[in-house]
Amino acid sequence: MSVTTTTHLNFRGTAREALEFYQSVCGGDLAIITYKDMGNVENPDEADQVVWGQVRADNGFHVMAYDVPAGRPFSRGDDPFFVSLRGDSAEEISALWDKLSDDATVIAPLAPSAWAPLYGMLKDRFGITWVLDVATAYTPS
Repeated sequence: MSVTTTTHLNFRGTAREALEFYQSVCGGDLAIITYKDMGNVENPDEADQVVWGQVRADNGFHVMAYDVPAGRPFSRGDDPFFVSLRGDSAEEISALWDKLSDDATVIAPLAPSAWAPLYGMLKDRFGITWVLDVATAYTPS
Protein backbone atom coordinates (compact mmCIF):
# COMPACT_ATOMS: atom_id res chain seq x y z
CA MET A 1 0.00 0.00 0.00
CA SER A 2 1.22 3.49 -0.76
CA VAL A 3 -0.03 7.03 -0.38
CA THR A 4 0.92 9.99 -2.53
CA THR A 5 0.33 13.68 -2.07
CA THR A 6 -0.50 16.10 -4.86
CA THR A 7 -0.74 19.85 -4.71
CA HIS A 8 -4.33 20.92 -5.42
CA LEU A 9 -4.65 24.57 -6.44
CA ASN A 10 -7.86 26.58 -6.17
CA PHE A 11 -8.66 29.45 -8.52
CA ARG A 12 -11.56 31.72 -9.37
CA GLY A 13 -12.00 31.35 -13.13
CA THR A 14 -8.35 30.89 -14.17
CA ALA A 15 -7.71 27.19 -13.44
CA ARG A 16 -7.64 26.20 -17.13
CA GLU A 17 -5.18 28.96 -18.00
CA ALA A 18 -2.98 28.05 -15.02
CA LEU A 19 -2.98 24.32 -15.82
CA GLU A 20 -2.11 25.04 -19.46
CA PHE A 21 0.75 27.26 -18.31
CA TYR A 22 2.09 24.63 -15.89
CA GLN A 23 1.91 22.03 -18.67
CA SER A 24 3.95 24.36 -20.90
CA VAL A 25 6.54 24.62 -18.11
CA CYS A 26 6.83 20.97 -17.03
CA GLY A 27 5.31 19.03 -19.92
CA GLY A 28 3.00 16.11 -19.33
CA ASP A 29 -0.62 15.34 -19.96
CA LEU A 30 -3.42 17.82 -19.30
CA ALA A 31 -6.89 16.66 -18.24
CA ILE A 32 -9.77 19.06 -17.65
CA ILE A 33 -13.38 18.40 -16.69
CA THR A 34 -15.75 21.37 -16.66
CA TYR A 35 -18.90 21.97 -14.65
CA LYS A 36 -20.80 21.46 -17.93
CA ASP A 37 -19.07 18.09 -18.48
CA MET A 38 -20.19 17.01 -15.00
CA GLY A 39 -23.76 18.20 -15.53
CA ASN A 40 -23.30 20.39 -12.46
CA VAL A 41 -23.87 23.93 -13.78
CA GLU A 42 -25.21 26.22 -11.07
CA ASN A 43 -24.21 29.43 -12.83
CA PRO A 44 -24.31 29.45 -16.68
CA ASP A 45 -21.36 31.88 -16.72
CA GLU A 46 -19.23 29.18 -15.04
CA ALA A 47 -20.26 26.20 -17.23
CA ASP A 48 -16.86 26.00 -18.95
CA GLN A 49 -14.83 26.51 -15.79
CA VAL A 50 -12.80 23.67 -14.29
CA VAL A 51 -14.45 21.40 -11.73
CA TRP A 52 -11.37 19.14 -11.82
CA GLY A 53 -8.14 19.31 -13.77
CA GLN A 54 -4.60 18.08 -13.60
CA VAL A 55 -1.22 18.04 -15.25
CA ARG A 56 0.78 14.84 -14.80
CA ALA A 57 4.23 14.41 -16.36
CA ASP A 58 6.54 11.42 -16.64
CA ASN A 59 9.21 13.36 -14.70
CA GLY A 60 7.03 13.17 -11.56
CA PHE A 61 5.39 16.60 -11.79
CA HIS A 62 1.72 16.43 -10.78
CA VAL A 63 -0.63 19.26 -9.88
CA MET A 64 -4.43 19.42 -9.71
CA ALA A 65 -6.68 22.48 -9.83
CA TYR A 66 -10.25 23.71 -9.95
CA ASP A 67 -12.29 26.89 -10.16
CA VAL A 68 -14.13 27.66 -6.95
CA PRO A 69 -17.68 28.59 -7.99
CA ALA A 70 -18.88 32.15 -7.35
CA GLY A 71 -21.50 30.81 -4.92
CA ARG A 72 -18.76 29.64 -2.52
CA PRO A 73 -16.52 31.90 -0.47
CA PHE A 74 -12.97 32.07 -1.79
CA SER A 75 -9.88 33.83 -0.57
CA ARG A 76 -6.43 32.99 -1.85
CA GLY A 77 -4.96 34.32 1.39
CA ASP A 78 -1.36 35.34 1.82
CA ASP A 79 0.96 32.45 1.01
CA PRO A 80 -1.22 29.67 2.47
CA PHE A 81 1.09 27.17 0.75
CA PHE A 82 4.13 26.90 -1.52
CA VAL A 83 4.56 24.50 -4.40
CA SER A 84 8.02 22.97 -4.35
CA LEU A 85 9.83 21.78 -7.48
CA ARG A 86 12.99 19.88 -6.58
CA GLY A 87 15.20 18.47 -9.29
CA ASP A 88 18.41 16.51 -9.59
CA SER A 89 20.36 19.01 -11.69
CA ALA A 90 20.97 22.72 -12.00
CA GLU A 91 20.11 22.52 -15.70
CA GLU A 92 16.69 20.98 -14.99
CA ILE A 93 15.79 23.50 -12.27
CA SER A 94 17.14 26.46 -14.28
CA ALA A 95 14.98 25.49 -17.27
CA LEU A 96 11.86 25.26 -15.08
CA TRP A 97 12.73 28.59 -13.42
CA ASP A 98 13.11 30.29 -16.78
CA LYS A 99 9.62 29.21 -17.84
CA LEU A 100 7.85 29.81 -14.50
CA SER A 101 9.38 33.26 -14.12
CA ASP A 102 7.47 34.55 -17.15
CA ASP A 103 5.46 37.50 -15.78
CA ALA A 104 6.27 36.40 -12.19
CA THR A 105 7.46 38.29 -9.11
CA VAL A 106 10.82 36.97 -7.94
CA ILE A 107 10.93 36.65 -4.16
CA ALA A 108 14.40 35.06 -3.97
CA PRO A 109 16.50 34.87 -7.16
CA LEU A 110 17.62 31.45 -8.34
CA ALA A 111 21.14 31.19 -6.91
CA PRO A 112 23.36 29.00 -4.74
CA SER A 113 22.27 28.85 -1.11
CA ALA A 114 23.64 27.45 2.14
CA TRP A 115 21.51 24.30 1.73
CA ALA A 116 21.32 23.74 -2.02
CA PRO A 117 23.41 24.29 -5.15
CA LEU A 118 20.45 26.33 -6.48
CA TYR A 119 17.42 27.74 -4.68
CA GLY A 120 14.85 30.33 -5.70
CA MET A 121 11.32 31.46 -4.91
CA LEU A 122 8.80 33.30 -7.08
CA LYS A 123 5.13 34.14 -7.22
CA ASP A 124 3.75 33.30 -10.66
CA ARG A 125 1.24 35.35 -12.62
CA PHE A 126 -1.60 33.37 -11.00
CA GLY A 127 -0.50 34.30 -7.46
CA ILE A 128 0.99 30.86 -6.66
CA THR A 129 4.32 30.83 -4.79
CA TRP A 130 6.85 28.30 -6.12
CA VAL A 131 10.06 27.17 -4.44
CA LEU A 132 12.62 25.60 -6.78
CA ASP A 133 15.84 23.92 -5.73
CA VAL A 134 18.37 21.26 -6.61
CA ALA A 135 18.09 18.27 -4.29
CA THR A 136 21.03 17.40 -2.08
CA ALA A 137 21.51 14.69 0.51
CA TYR A 138 20.66 15.78 4.04
CA THR A 139 23.56 15.41 6.44
CA PRO A 140 22.62 16.00 10.07
CA SER A 141 25.23 17.82 12.15
